[in-house]
Amino acid sequence: MFNKVKSRTNSGKKIILSIMLFLSAFVFTYAQKYAYVDSDYILKNIPEYTDAQDLLDDLSVKWQKEIEAKFAEIDKLYKDYQAEAILLPEDIKKKREEEIIQKEKEVKELQKQKFGRDGELFQKRQELVQPIQEKIYNAIEEIATVRNFAFVFDKGGSLTILFANPKFDISDDVLDEVGSIMQTVRREDRKKSSYTKGSVDESGKNKEYKK
Repeated sequence: MFNKVKSRTNSGKKIILSIMLFLSAFVFTYAQKYAYVDSDYILKNIPEYTDAQDLLDDLSVKWQKEIEAKFAEIDKLYKDYQAEAILLPEDIKKKREEEIIQKEKEVKELQKQKFGRDGELFQKRQELVQPIQEKIYNAIEEIATVRNFAFVFDKGGSLTILFANPKFDISDDVLDEVGSIMQTVRREDRKKSSYTKGSVDESGKNKEYKK
């Protein structure tokens, strides 16, 4: 009987210890300082990034038109071949077929060269955009270190944030920090994103608001 009482006492102590550890972890986590940024907003307020994006868009459109023109040329060759095939000798037919196949291979290779995983567009984006992204990351790291933030989330990234209090938004501070080494839009001229959903008033109805 004494063994049962002792066993229950030990179990009770273990439960209390577990609860204390859980509460300690909760308090520690809650005490951590955190902030968030909106990377889309930050990038839109850096002229060098918008210029780079415009250049990338122009290159993409230019190369896409070139490729579409070549595919149109191949399509015409194929239709002409179909219309004339019945009258052509076998050796000429074979030659025309090989010519069409070869041109199609060349265009597909050009498409891969321009838009492939490691293609020219990707490399150009790395060349123009990556240095800007590194400066933004360094600015975030600097602010997080100075202000002792344990976490900095990205509202504009893939992370789903259901609600974000604007007082924890350090996007403008990041832009100011980046502005010390490259041009950024002045704070008073920056335009915040507009939101029309996600806020609920005391009546439980959705309300529209803008930041």
